[in-house]
Amino acid sequence: MSQKNGQDKPLPYKRILLKLSGEALLGDRDFGIDPKRIMEYAEQIKEIVMLDGVELAIVIGAGNIFRGREARAMGIDRTSGDYMGMLGTVMNGIALQNILENIGLYTRLVSAIRMERIAEPYIRRRAVRHLEKGRVVIFAAGTGNPFFTTDTAASLRAVEMDADVILKATRVDGVYTADPEKDPDAVRYDSVSFEEVISKQLNVMDMTAFTLCQENKLPIIIFDMNQAGNLRRIVQGKPNVGTLVS
Repeated sequence: MSQKNGQDKPLPYKRILLKLSGEALLGDRDFGIDPKRIMEYAEQIKEIVMLDGVELAIVIGAGNIFRGREARAMGIDRTSGDYMGMLGTVMNGIALQNILENIGLYTRLVSAIRMERIAEPYIRRRAVRHLEKGRVVIFAAGTGNPFFTTDTAASLRAVEMDADVILKATRVDGVYTADPEKDPDAVRYDSVSFEEVISKQLNVMDMTAFTLCQENKLPIIIFDMNQAGNLRRIVQGKPNVGTLVS
């Protein structure tokens, strides 16, 4: 692996939790993983991992494979559906792990559901140690419990890892006054407080995940990762990228 790159000034965030949705891996497909899209993400991840002082953990969803809340329409109970979704996150995690290692990064895939043949079981101290050694830690299987989203898993793992920030990659470039895909007059916030998000009913995360961040004073940045370079610009503290919730 190549040496990390130096910076002229300290980075605003050292330990980062990146939340990737399963849908983000779809690219132009209707199902599964778009090879081009996952490679684009991997290259962006490598850019920030190569910066001095950056430690990166990733929580990944499974919307490209299966969503637990869709189970009922198929005659599957919610608990079973959520477990199916957790297994989908493991599949995505395996794919991302292999792509990252193919481009020269050291990784560990960590599962909240024990499956030792393909992933380490989640042990907090071990995961922290991996980060300290410069390994990208990919958290899969959500929290390991039904009725919790991968947003909640991201918030929980970020708090447990003592992360400086959650970076939530979405299809839009931040938080808006309304859905920008439906309302052309929607205005983007550069920053917004936790209290404003609640009072204005802005869509950031599900309430369980959001409350966990608020109670632990953990900032969230919502941004568009499909715009190449955005991830690096955020990590380097560049202005006007995404929306900061704090």
